[in-house]
Amino acid sequence: MESPLVVGVDGSDASLTAVDWAADEAARHGRPLRIVHASMWERYEGVVPALTTDRPADQILAENIVGVAGERAERRQPGLTVTTEVLAEDASRGLLREGDGAAALVVGSRGRSRIADLLLGSVGLTVAARAHCPVVVIRGDRQALEARHQRVLLGIGGKDVDAPAVRFAFREAAVRHAELEVLHTWLRPAHGPVEHPHLTGEVTEYAQRASELLDRALETTVREHPQVSVRRSTVAGPAHKVLTQRSAAADLLVVGARRSDALVGLELGRVAHRALHHASCPVAVVPWCRPASADGDL
Repeated sequence: MESPLVVGVDGSDASLTAVDWAADEAARHGRPLRIVHASMWERYEGVVPALTTDRPADQILAENIVGVAGERAERRQPGLTVTTEVLAEDASRGLLREGDGAAALVVGSRGRSRIADLLLGSVGLTVAARAHCPVVVIRGDRQALEARHQRVLLGIGGKDVDAPAVRFAFREAAVRHAELEVLHTWLRPAHGPVEHPHLTGEVTEYAQRASELLDRALETTVREHPQVSVRRSTVAGPAHKVLTQRSAAADLLVVGARRSDALVGLELGRVAHRALHHASCPVAVVPWCRPASADGDL
C-alpha cells in the first residue's frame, strides 16, 4: 500500500481545517489518509486504580476527536481511504513516529485555547524541525486553503540544486495544475548607494549569479516535469521577508530544511521558521539530510 498522508488532530477548528486540506491533498495524489490524535489517557489509566467500570472520559474524548475528523474527511472526499487511531503518547513523539512511514505530515497552526495555542505551536515547530518526511502546517485565508490562487511558491537557497524541496514543489504544481514560482533572493552590497556607478555593475553581477543559480537548481526537474509552468524570480532582499510577502498570492509555500546527524535539537533555518509563523498560506517544510561536514541554510 502507498504511504499515507498523516494528519494530526486535537479537536480544534484549526485541526479540522487541516483535515479538510489533508483530505483534498490525499485525493489529489491518490493516497490514503491517516488521522491520528495523541492522548496519554491509556498510560495514566494503568497507574491510577479504576474506581468504576465506565469508560474513562479522556478515552471517549479521544475517540470522538478522531471519529469526527474521519467522518469529515470521508464526507469531503467520498471514496477516499481513511483510517483513524488514538496514539498513547505525547503529540510530538507520536507524530514524529508516524512520519517515519508517511508521505507527509499535516498539522494545524493553532490549538483549542490560548494555552493550547502555545502547546500546539510547540508541537508543530518540533515536528517541522525533526521529521524525516515533509511537514505541512496549515495556515492562511480561504483563498489559499481552497487553492484558488493556482500558484505554488518555492524558495531556493544557495545549495538547493535538485534538492527534495524542489522535487516536492514540482510534484505539487503538477497535481494542482498550478503555476510554480521559484524564488531566490540576494542582498545588495551594503557599503554604498546603489546609484554609484561601480555598485550598479556589482548589483547586476549579483542578479546574474542569482539567475544562474536558479537555472542550475531547476535544470533536472524542469525536464522531468515539462507540463509545469515555471516562473523564475530573483529579488533583492532577505529571503524570509520576501517569501512571507509573496505567500499572500500562493496556495502553498515550499521551503527546505537540512538535517544532520551531527546536530542535536531543532533544525530549522530562519526562512522556514518565519514562514511557519507568518506565511499567508500553508507551508511545506521538506527535509534534506546532509553529511555532518556539509553546511548552508535556506
